[in-house]
Amino acid sequence: MRLALLAPWRAVVSLAVIAGLGFVAVPATAAATPNRGAIFSTHTAPGGVWGRHGAVATAETHASSVGIQILREGGNAVDAAVAIGFTLAVTHPAAGNIGGGGFMLVRMAPRDGHAARSYFIDFREEAPGAATPTMYLNAQGNYIPGSSITGYRAIGIPGTVAGLVSAEKRLGKLGLARVMAPAIRLAADGYRLDHNEARMLHAKNLSLFPVSRKLFQRDGDYYRPGEIFRQPQLARTLRAIARGGARAFYRGRIARELAGFVRRHGGLITTKDMAHYRAIWRQPMTGHYHGYKIITSPPPSSGGVVMMQMFHMLALTHYWRAGMLSAHAIHDETEAMRRAFADRAAYLGDPDFSHLPLKTLLSRAYARERWASVRPDAATPSRDVHGGPVPKESSETTHYSVVDGAGNAVAVTYTLNNWFGSGVTAGNLGFVLNDEMDDFTSKPGHANMFGLVQSKANDIEPYKRPLSCMVPTMVTRGGKLYLVLGSPGGPRIITSVFEVITDMVDFHLNLQQAVAAPRFHQQWLPDILYLEGVGFSPDTEALLRAMGYHLKIGGEWCDVEAIWENPKTGAYRAVTDPRADGTAMAY
Repeated sequence: MRLALLAPWRAVVSLAVIAGLGFVAVPATAAATPNRGAIFSTHTAPGGVWGRHGAVATAETHASSVGIQILREGGNAVDAAVAIGFTLAVTHPAAGNIGGGGFMLVRMAPRDGHAARSYFIDFREEAPGAATPTMYLNAQGNYIPGSSITGYRAIGIPGTVAGLVSAEKRLGKLGLARVMAPAIRLAADGYRLDHNEARMLHAKNLSLFPVSRKLFQRDGDYYRPGEIFRQPQLARTLRAIARGGARAFYRGRIARELAGFVRRHGGLITTKDMAHYRAIWRQPMTGHYHGYKIITSPPPSSGGVVMMQMFHMLALTHYWRAGMLSAHAIHDETEAMRRAFADRAAYLGDPDFSHLPLKTLLSRAYARERWASVRPDAATPSRDVHGGPVPKESSETTHYSVVDGAGNAVAVTYTLNNWFGSGVTAGNLGFVLNDEMDDFTSKPGHANMFGLVQSKANDIEPYKRPLSCMVPTMVTRGGKLYLVLGSPGGPRIITSVFEVITDMVDFHLNLQQAVAAPRFHQQWLPDILYLEGVGFSPDTEALLRAMGYHLKIGGEWCDVEAIWENPKTGAYRAVTDPRADGTAMAY
């Protein structure tokens, strides 16, 4: 029985799920009008929630409530996603942001005889115009510790506002002012901090910068659980964006104040850099695995490429026959991870600056070539695995998922990179700025904060976008929506999303079980197989060590926020990861 594989505190949830308990279903007779229907959340249904009219899963309760309310008021999934994005900038400032960037994947459901349409909005941060490949190296050519992670020179040009505004303008229904109103109210009136939210504001990097220390930490008189946290400066900034859109942020007073503040403290961003920024609408990456269509993130996300390579390699095996979380199943999945991450390091970067050999990397023939070196009973040392032969060809993050009653779906992953990004608050604007420059290759062979080693394809260049692991993803079957998901967590984002999909497709878990299941991760370098601290048997660990794996056991990671559509009834099941404090809601 699968429950033996789960951590004890997760097994309680899964027992309720399997027994048909632990969730509340919306009655079949619930009205379909936008402002009706009871709202159900994971506060009353820890095994996930069901609804027919709409569902959201986010990392924070206020944001989930805002998303559901926008849907109930007649907004579509894009309206709700934009509202959630701005709300998280207020209520989850460690990762929710207008000072960072990310990706939005949208699937608009078939309508009026037209097929479903999918869009990918790239609002990843960019390097400032004065950035150089060696900006984080000393005179001896060595990396200066922390220089790309903390402080003013670690900041990339923010992209979130451009992305959210662009999505609302093109695909939303309600308009920017209406969907931003809840976030503005929460910033101006404040919200009551719970224990975790109050503790979050103790972050060390905030204490290093006077503006951040004053705004978030009251100069050392830290906020306590139960206190109201108000952000009038952020409310003023959000009102300006609601009135003037992206132009107000990138060309108006906000841009001048942000650039002036950063430059006065030795950073690189200028008003020209701000005016240069644009959100880019790209073609989503698509592929197939065991009868399902995967719709996912193209470069500068590395996630879609790495995940599809892993799917292609596993499709050459019958790994699932060994049993979920068996040593042999983990072996096959890990060797696929190892080879795909080696290719990531060798070949991937910003497609607008580098030629990326995607045709080869994503081919079935290449997958067979890569898999040929896998031994069935032994780990391949990472020192023996490199980027495959490719011919020339013609930290902290948050994720949320939204589906509306018409079947439109949105998956958004956006980030400041580190917890509270660079630690720098943008003058009197009220928001924290990213440290996304660390996602570039500071020095070939030097690992970034997530331990990732990257190549010259990801070198720092002016207005280039750093390679990312964020991978908002959707799965369809027979032309119908099946799954919407994503996660924070650096490189472990990719393997966590991959494992949830394979757990459902290959091992037939339901969504709550798949999200709660123990996770493992391998990223080529360092040559370590990471296992979460609970859920793996001593026998499995011993077998993996005998195969030659270097295990590191402990902790837990990622925060998958996901929605599944029941193919038989069309009802939505929204699930939030039990590892975190998110909230799923449906109505």
